[in-house]
Amino acid sequence: MTNENILRCDGCGQPASPEHIAKRLQRLEWTTRYRPLHIGTLLFGAIPPRNDSEFLYAEGGEFAGEAGIILKAAGLSTSGKSVEATLAEFQRCGFLLTHILECPLEQGASSPTAVQAVLEERFPAMGARIRRSLRPKRLMPVSLLLEPVLERLKRTDLGCPMVLDGAKAFALDGDAPDQAVARLRHALIAVSASAR
Repeated sequence: MTNENILRCDGCGQPASPEHIAKRLQRLEWTTRYRPLHIGTLLFGAIPPRNDSEFLYAEGGEFAGEAGIILKAAGLSTSGKSVEATLAEFQRCGFLLTHILECPLEQGASSPTAVQAVLEERFPAMGARIRRSLRPKRLMPVSLLLEPVLERLKRTDLGCPMVLDGAKAFALDGDAPDQAVARLRHALIAVSASAR
């Protein structure tokens, strides 16, 4: 007899242990602390990093991996600043980083087919969250993993325009992240200048 009462996480749809839920709530708390009142640019990824050192809003503030790439694209330096000062500057710029999944993938769920399936499953909930709660002025997809759902993202009424890298997402997690960072940085400067 199997237990069909498996608790699923509201943020990612994966089976959720108490540790998984606690980790999700911790990340939500960290992120909410630096959420702008009015989101100018929603930097939209697919799946958050597994390590806290790479999660932009983590208290440790190592700004490794994804976190460092996002700050570089935003043109923000961490040199001589506290974690709080760096994240407050990111917030003042009107930036918020979020992902379709609010949690990293569990071990063993990393095949391309499994990733696409979980992104497709969570897409309606994230679309509603963008439209009803986040309400950004613009959305910028920043993950190569979003490519399979990008056409669906383009067709969805998110309540804001989407800024793309040509016709694709800014592939900050792709093979040439430095080039994607430069193009995203250029796009962020352009939208900031047009907002003035």
